[in-house]
Amino acid sequence: MALSKGAAEAAEIVRNYDGPKIRVMEVCGTHTHEIFRLGIRQMLPESIELISGPGCPVCVTPVGYIDEAVMLALEKGVKIFTFGDLIRVPGTKKSLADARSEGAEVQIVYSPMDALDYAKAHPEEEVCFLSVGFETTTPGSVIALRNAISEKVENFSLLTANKIMEPAYLALKGSADAFLYPGHVSTMTGMEVYRKIAKEWQISGVVTGFTTSEIVTALATVVRRVEEVRAGERESFAENCYPAVVTEEGSPAARKLVDKYMEPCDTEWRGLGIIPGSGMKLRDEFSKYDARVRFQLPKVQGKASPACRCGEVLRGLIRPMDCKIYGNACTPEHPVGACMVSSEGACSAYYKYGNTLKMK
Repeated sequence: MALSKGAAEAAEIVRNYDGPKIRVMEVCGTHTHEIFRLGIRQMLPESIELISGPGCPVCVTPVGYIDEAVMLALEKGVKIFTFGDLIRVPGTKKSLADARSEGAEVQIVYSPMDALDYAKAHPEEEVCFLSVGFETTTPGSVIALRNAISEKVENFSLLTANKIMEPAYLALKGSADAFLYPGHVSTMTGMEVYRKIAKEWQISGVVTGFTTSEIVTALATVVRRVEEVRAGERESFAENCYPAVVTEEGSPAARKLVDKYMEPCDTEWRGLGIIPGSGMKLRDEFSKYDARVRFQLPKVQGKASPACRCGEVLRGLIRPMDCKIYGNACTPEHPVGACMVSSEGACSAYYKYGNTLKMK
């Protein structure tokens, strides 16, 4: 694809950089796959290293959450509605796909509203939507909850594993010189959050879109700004290379809606452990729609396969091929870890594109 004059100049900045190594972490699964698909890794010099971080909501969902969903389906007789990727993520002993093969009712949907519509049409059945994801998808679950309340749907609940990205950046501080911030999430948060963490935590990053021109421009911006940081000209930076979509304020209306029904909580991220204030749970006044409360689920401590190094991949400590079971015991057809299951996972991306692209 032909690049615009500005993007072509940005590409030259990236290709010609030969200074001290710059480590850049993508925290968006779509970025990970697009960078591979577009061949951007092939143009990078050895002095620029791209690291895939925890930008895939399915990948950071802990094993214990899958165990809870399986318990709901098999032991509580609840009909589970979920996005497709989640169904094959292994729990401690089994996945939702395994539970379905044992007779559990598990249905793939594209929206939480699909689950609510089913609940309205089948009031005799208990229906639970598996609410996972970051700031982009959380409003959809909240809208379904709001409608369930207003329409007095009594057989609908949410099993929440919704997450907030901001605290994760603090947990990942030092993992990279700069982040490529997720374009979709940033439409909700706006640039304000990145300016805040740049000022308060000296965490740097650039928001970017998903085309070759947008990603290359963002990488060139990272190169220029990191050089300025290293020269002592600034402490950190937060740049918007996706201004056509991402604004300073984001979507206050969506955030206000979420805040009405949910509140922050400490939550577990696969590979990162418990991150304070990084989760979203239903407020107490809506606990009758909280599947954990509604069905009195016990505390669950899931255990991932000891052979899986997904957690280290998510923290940018290793690349997927550094895991001994990658491409052998763990493949997209027979995944051991969540990073191989999800279409946005780093292991999935490396497996799909790794044989044809230069690894960096």
